[in-house]
Amino acid sequence: MAPNIRIQDIADILIMTFLLYQLYTWFRGTRAIQVLLGLGVVTLIYFATRFLGLYMTSWVLQELGTVLIILIIVVFQAEIRQALYRFSLLRHMLDSNQENQQGQFQEIAETIFSMASRRTGTLLVFQRNEPLNELVSNGVQLDCEISPQMLESIFYDGAPLHDGAALIKDGRIALASCHLPLSISPDIPQSLGTRHRAALGLSERCDAVIVVVSEERGEVSLVTAGKLRLMESTPELIAALDELFHSDKPAPSISIREKIFANLLPKVALLLCVCVFWALITTRQGQITTVTAPVILHGIPEGLILLKTAPEEVNVQLKSLSSLSPPPSKLDLTAELDASKTKEGQTSIRVNSSDISLPSGLAITGISPSSIRITTEKKLRKSVPVKAALKGKLPPGLSSMQVVCEPDMVVIEGPSSQVAAIESVLTDDIDATRLKKGNVYLKNIRPLQKQVSLLKETPVTIRLVTRGKRR
Repeated sequence: MAPNIRIQDIADILIMTFLLYQLYTWFRGTRAIQVLLGLGVVTLIYFATRFLGLYMTSWVLQELGTVLIILIIVVFQAEIRQALYRFSLLRHMLDSNQENQQGQFQEIAETIFSMASRRTGTLLVFQRNEPLNELVSNGVQLDCEISPQMLESIFYDGAPLHDGAALIKDGRIALASCHLPLSISPDIPQSLGTRHRAALGLSERCDAVIVVVSEERGEVSLVTAGKLRLMESTPELIAALDELFHSDKPAPSISIREKIFANLLPKVALLLCVCVFWALITTRQGQITTVTAPVILHGIPEGLILLKTAPEEVNVQLKSLSSLSPPPSKLDLTAELDASKTKEGQTSIRVNSSDISLPSGLAITGISPSSIRITTEKKLRKSVPVKAALKGKLPPGLSSMQVVCEPDMVVIEGPSSQVAAIESVLTDDIDATRLKKGNVYLKNIRPLQKQVSLLKETPVTIRLVTRGKRR
């Protein structure tokens, strides 16, 4: 095994192969598998053009792929719901009890062959584990017991409910005159009519069992999983229905070897396709790029204030694990460090890979420097007077007046060494020659030192008052 292939890579390939094989077995022979194959070819071409540097073609295919995915979800919403239902691990706990259906096959089979002898067209659907609400439409609700008279009256030529299928659910006739999805498989013989196409179409999408009586030939057919079997006699039909519905019969033992090697050709083909895709999306594996990430500190203790961070950014070496990951040069990375254990003075904080959030497909191989040093100081808060910064002299006649500020005191906060040295704060410059008695002027406080801030920033009101007058 190549040294750059991990155990996780092998598990990744096997899981994707298993999922794709399940989709293949469920949708085989339907139009959905044809669309999936076409989408796989387009995806392969997209990766090939991207690998070869055909930027315009790869861009067009990428934009087209987005539209195709939306169209597939809209067109195949019923098939997608059915696939998700089959993936559900709880579906066996939620399945309806089918014991009421068991034991009625004798009467049903005899009635069906009786109608076949009279060339009465019949389409009878038996619901099994998977729900049919999304696949069966336009039915008339009956919810009645199964009896020969009821079945013959439903499918009697000319009766209001004869055109369509009857749904048997939980041992009762739930609906009549139902419409079923038609199969579009090109392999269906031309001799088969609409009833048979409807039976095949429903069986391709779920695990229901459908019995069809041909109006032209009087033949009885049993349809399951997209396959049609001709029933020659009443006992043969009873045995087939009993085999499909009786869950108490032990399933034949199949060894793990038989499970692995059964249907080997599609399994190998899907495995090779998954390996090719894995190789395409890991073409950039091992490429190392260095990017710069600024340092952001969180949780600095309340009584401390940050003075300096050295350095303010770190160099991060990134290793690409997949071509699907974004280019490292376009990432906006930050190193978010926990500074809750910081003490006064200088503290060293280690930078770990967990401090940097990365998208999938990238891994950190190195961080330089591996630690940063921060300098903190105790936080101090005090009140200082506000003074007006006058430029020039007051006009003649106003020399006896004085300039006052409101508020006259503000609270500042910052490093203790810087706050302790501040005795007062000044407003923005004021031209004293233009001051007039009775006028009010608004000015802001000048910016303080970098780490010192006003606890509450408010404009300062400046006016002239007579000296000695109480404000």
